[in-house]
Amino acid sequence: QVQLVESGGGLVQAGDSLRLSCVDSGRTFSTNNIGWFRQAPGKDREFVAAISRNGDSTRYADSVKGRFTSSRDTAKETVYLEMNSLKPDETAVYYCGADRLLSDYVSINRWRYDHWGQGTQVTVSS
Repeated sequence: QVQLVESGGGLVQAGDSLRLSCVDSGRTFSTNNIGWFRQAPGKDREFVAAISRNGDSTRYADSVKGRFTSSRDTAKETVYLEMNSLKPDETAVYYCGADRLLSDYVSINRWRYDHWGQGTQVTVSS
């Protein structure tokens, strides 16, 4: 059973960096692609990044390409989201989710993901 826990959020200034972590306490991590999504108050949950189960394929939202990087450490059962040059409008709760399907295709569709963690708040001040 996948059980995801996000951490690493915080309050930063525009232009700063943060690294988020997503840990699978259920110890089945390596079987699932992992997606990162974010949700600001009053808005839908939107795709940010995703990484394949073996870590060799990633996808990013156009708005974060070149600034965000997702990676995974299978030995540590952890996926990371390195976020650079953060902007105030990226203030949101960031979630990681596990792909419902055991697939090599990395989806950006939020309905493909479940087992969401509790989220971690990222606040970017101007």
